[in-house]
Amino acid sequence: MPTHEETRRLPYSAQQMYDLVADVARYPEFLPWTAAARIRSIQKVGESEVMLADLVISFKVFRERFGSRVVLWPQDRWIDTEYLDGPFEHMISNWKFTEADDGCEVFFHVDFAFRNRFLQSTATLFFDDAMQRIVRAFERRAKDLYGE
Repeated sequence: MPTHEETRRLPYSAQQMYDLVADVARYPEFLPWTAAARIRSIQKVGESEVMLADLVISFKVFRERFGSRVVLWPQDRWIDTEYLDGPFEHMISNWKFTEADDGCEVFFHVDFAFRNRFLQSTATLFFDDAMQRIVRAFERRAKDLYGE
C-alpha cells in the first residue's frame, strides 16, 4: 500500500492553493495521466461542500475511471478525498493549506492500493516518481495561474 506525505512552502496564498486543488473539473488541463474529469454533484453539508467526482486516469494501455467523494472545507482550507468506485481497493487523500509569512504551507497525504496485483506492483515501482510529477504539476499550475 503506497503512501506519500509531504509539506511544501509555496509563494501563493493558502486560498489560492485551496482554490486550485478544489477545482477538480480542471485537472485534465494540467495533471499527468488525467484524461477526463466529471463532477457528478456538489452539495452543501453544514460547513462543508461534498463533491462526487469521476476522474479518468490513462497511462499507456491502462485507462480507468474512478469515483471519489471530495469533502471541501472552505473556511479551514482543507480537502479530504475518499474513493467510491473503480480499480482501487482503497484510496484516500488529504490536503491542508495554511498561511505562512511568505506564502503558504501545503500539506498533502495520499494512501492507495489497486485491486489488481499487476497494477499494484507497477504502481509501487513508479510511485515516488509519480507523486513528484503530480506535486510539480500543481506547483506549475499555481505559477501559470498566479505568477511568481
